[in-house]
Amino acid sequence: MTHILHRTIHKQWPVAVRGKGIRIWDADGKEYIDASGGAAVSSLGHGHPAVVEALRNQLDVIAYAHTSFFTTEAAERLADRLVEDAPDGLDHVYLVSGGSEAVEAALKLARQYHVERGEPQRRHIIARRQSYHGNTLGALATGGNEWRRSQFRPMLIETHHIDPCFSYHMQNAGESDGEFAARCAGQLEEMILKLGADQVIAFVAETVVGATAGAVPPVADYFKLIRAICDKYGVLLILDEVMCGMGRTGTLHACEQEGISPDIMTIAKGLGGGYQPIGAVLLSGRIYESIASGSGFFQHGHTYLGHPMAAAAGLAVQNVIRHEQLLNNVVAMGNKLDSALRERFGSHEHVGDIRGRGLFYGVELVADKAAKEPFDPALKLHARIKQEAMNRGLMVYPMGGTIDGKRGDHVLLAPPFIVTGADIETIADRLADAVNAALPH
Repeated sequence: MTHILHRTIHKQWPVAVRGKGIRIWDADGKEYIDASGGAAVSSLGHGHPAVVEALRNQLDVIAYAHTSFFTTEAAERLADRLVEDAPDGLDHVYLVSGGSEAVEAALKLARQYHVERGEPQRRHIIARRQSYHGNTLGALATGGNEWRRSQFRPMLIETHHIDPCFSYHMQNAGESDGEFAARCAGQLEEMILKLGADQVIAFVAETVVGATAGAVPPVADYFKLIRAICDKYGVLLILDEVMCGMGRTGTLHACEQEGISPDIMTIAKGLGGGYQPIGAVLLSGRIYESIASGSGFFQHGHTYLGHPMAAAAGLAVQNVIRHEQLLNNVVAMGNKLDSALRERFGSHEHVGDIRGRGLFYGVELVADKAAKEPFDPALKLHARIKQEAMNRGLMVYPMGGTIDGKRGDHVLLAPPFIVTGADIETIADRLADAVNAALPH
């Protein structure tokens, strides 16, 4: 008997009792390899001594101070580090408790920026289909995950969506990467002009699409084109790196590989590595100055903004990543993961695509490889794979609706940055066994 409203009610959940490194043990003593970092959260794995020590030290100093009265050294130090490591132009930080909060704050910040500048008519948000930006109502409205949106649609603000840069399903035969990127980016300009060149607040996109479509990277110069279009029409570019950021793709920020900087960036998950709930909004100097020289007040807030314990955890995680040079391991082990997945699944008749960057990979399942035809959604193949993986002591992050919110199945992998080559081989072996067991026979 449980008094918790679990995500899935009619299910017997194992009880996690211990975590160390990339492994978790349940109350029955069963061991699981955390090959998805939970939901791409556990960048350092579990029980890292430096983070545990930082939390103990912070608890001895102060655990909580409300930001309408105080700032704290922990919050200030984390903000300093985030700005030090940020993409060019991002020089202020707003600390929150997670990714959905970060996106909500980013949307309000973008709107207030235009109001402070004397453009209160700007009201439209543009995002992409098959994206995910969080579960609060504003973030949910912005995201393009139809399964998550559908029953709450009457409660959602009006937003507008264009196609993602999803080459496996949307790139035409004979179309080069550059041509495809230009066609996808061109949809943004078309939507801006349709809504009114002076009516759009921001364009919101995941630099590498996360859970909804399964680690989908952009192609060619897609984001450089997007950046130019936003600049042309005074539209803010908000990059959501809640899942793909903070080292997950091999650089601290995924947009470094695209050669651009956004106006606003949201981060969370790997920022605190799961040791405390924390997220952040990074914003450009011009956005900060518009508010500082205007009302002087960001009209938004939550109780746990800049929480000292969360900030201490975030800084400790970032220190470990830097001091142990773990981004090098993300790149090296990411290459091994790519090779291991292609070795097991490259010629598999029901694996259509293997994609990703760093330690952020997706494996998409298909019924017909030549036609890229997905399995019948009624099979719930993704759920079957998850259960078969758990049976084998492997945590992965599968999802359905990969293509359009209803059809398609994929498995997302996001192991901690401390993963070894031997771990990668074990992960790939167990996943291959789980996929084969879950497929209809």
